[in-house]
Amino acid sequence: MTRVWTHLAVSAPVLALLSGNLIGAATALSELKIDAAVEQVPNNNDLFDFETLQLTGDVLTELKSAGVGNEVLSLFSPKTNPVKRQAVPKAVCKTYPGDANWPSDTIWRLFDVLLGGTLIKTVPEASPCYPEWGQYSAEKCQSLTASWNNSTLRIAHPVQIRSILFQGMTCMPPNYTASFLGNTPSCSIGGFPEYSVNVSSVAQIQLAVNIARELNLRLVIKNTGHDFGAKSTGKGGLNVWTHYLKDYKFYPSYKTEGYSGPAFKLGAGVQVFEANEWAKQHNVTLVGGEGKSVGFIGGYIQGGGHSPLTSKYGMAADHVLSIQLVTASGRFVTADAETNPDLFWALRGGGAGTYGIVTSMVVKAYPQLKTTTMTYNITTGGNFTHDKFWAMQRAYLDEFERLADLGYYSYYRIRHLGGEITHDMTSMVAPNTSETEFRAAMAPLFKKWADIGVPFNPVIRESDNYSDAWLAAFPHEVWTWAMRQASRFMPRENIADLDKRKQTFDAVKGVFDEGANMILFNMRNPPGSELIDNAVNPAWRKVLMFAIMFVTWNVTDSPEYVTQLSRNLTYEWNPRWKKLTPGSGTYNSESDYIEPEWQQSFHGSKYPRLLEIKKKWDPEGVFYATNAIGSEEWVLGETIMGHLPSQNSRLCRK
Repeated sequence: MTRVWTHLAVSAPVLALLSGNLIGAATALSELKIDAAVEQVPNNNDLFDFETLQLTGDVLTELKSAGVGNEVLSLFSPKTNPVKRQAVPKAVCKTYPGDANWPSDTIWRLFDVLLGGTLIKTVPEASPCYPEWGQYSAEKCQSLTASWNNSTLRIAHPVQIRSILFQGMTCMPPNYTASFLGNTPSCSIGGFPEYSVNVSSVAQIQLAVNIARELNLRLVIKNTGHDFGAKSTGKGGLNVWTHYLKDYKFYPSYKTEGYSGPAFKLGAGVQVFEANEWAKQHNVTLVGGEGKSVGFIGGYIQGGGHSPLTSKYGMAADHVLSIQLVTASGRFVTADAETNPDLFWALRGGGAGTYGIVTSMVVKAYPQLKTTTMTYNITTGGNFTHDKFWAMQRAYLDEFERLADLGYYSYYRIRHLGGEITHDMTSMVAPNTSETEFRAAMAPLFKKWADIGVPFNPVIRESDNYSDAWLAAFPHEVWTWAMRQASRFMPRENIADLDKRKQTFDAVKGVFDEGANMILFNMRNPPGSELIDNAVNPAWRKVLMFAIMFVTWNVTDSPEYVTQLSRNLTYEWNPRWKKLTPGSGTYNSESDYIEPEWQQSFHGSKYPRLLEIKKKWDPEGVFYATNAIGSEEWVLGETIMGHLPSQNSRLCRK
């Protein structure tokens, strides 16, 4: 075995604390060298280099021999019985700053030493706008204000997230102060984690999990923060930041029981744009998301993961072959069809942030595909009336079943623009289809639109590979921080049946007419996908339209106005869609933050098994994420606008 040494000096008082000898804190011992708690183990399982850097028994023995007392050493040690059920104390909150069990500064410094110096004390990104943080810069503040919706910049920060509303919006550039929440221009950590670990080894993840478990800290996991449900934040938390685990490996031929073919192993920090570029270099195709900045193997694929290729290949989770992760016990394990098959099942669609911290996955790759895409933008006005616009949409809905069964996918938006309606086809994707074939397939719909009088000027492109087609067709997403959403799957029966199709159309239009905006997807899951044995929501297998409603507002709008908009989503509008789709569901990753009966909506009949696996692997509730498996046992102590659980509050057992 190869040791990885990082010698750092530790003061005598620290040594005294570690050894449990309080008198020794005043002795003349000046320093002691303690190593970063990591050992490079043999690579017997095709691991990434960072996965061979682990917290081992030998490392812990050396720490003990260096004078670390058993009580302190236990804070960083894995559980000896990783899946043994234990009685869980009830009515206990996570530990927060100011609590008796909150780690002292000395313990945090020791933790940083053992990590090798990668612990980051949270400094909110907008802090340069506020003198009290000691780094005021008018120039930096102006730059932050101008670029605040740039997702690439937000992703590069340890704790910044998309769903900043649920964090409390406690440190925004002054121009974006959330006055609708009663905020004034100021900056505090709020619902952000207190500390982050910038992960570069499995050992660092193990140390973070162990100290969080032993001190009952709230544990947070973040790669990009591209999340609508506040799963990557939490007051007082310890954040495991996996963003720089960018390793990848291509296998021209990967063999398991039931599969033989090309595959990629991807690290936890890999984003979709990176994975697609590597796939192009190796002349293959990966089933990944449409968003460029989305992490590939985090919340996206663990939650199921729909894709521009879903109509052809199914969900991203359907193509996972093997998973490496750190569990709540602090153990580094493999999950595949033969090893820990229950975890393997649950992590392919059951949701992220609740079973463990995934470090890598092996996923199937497919042959390179010629792909044709279409984009366009239209807005009502002049002769193109609202009635003509909705006639256009009715004609398109009539073609949903046929187009999805061709393997096509579409992602489009319908939004309010003053008194007009603006509509953009963000992209329609036709895999394994030439431009000539695509135009022929679309000709009947194009004719209907021409007869209606749609001012239609599409951009249609053919690429010889999917990666280039995707890159050209999908824009870089901006992050909107003053918004809320809800969603529903419209199953095939709602589109195939003429009466139900009319009811579905009227329900979507009705919600739009009352003030919501729309993001709509036309896709299917291919025949036979319902037979795949994983945790993907069964309702995905019947979908033909995935409909998202969303509302936006200005930060200066009144609390009453914003509250009513938010409440409409949950209590007025989405119930109408649910009434039309009994037994259906929706996608956890793009859903209502307070989705009623979320267990059924997100997981259907698979929830009881998912909860059983959760209790087996995490009996103490080390991992928590809002609306994740087992989260019904917890409650956040405060709300935003009277109805939205605030991440800027204590998390306690019910």
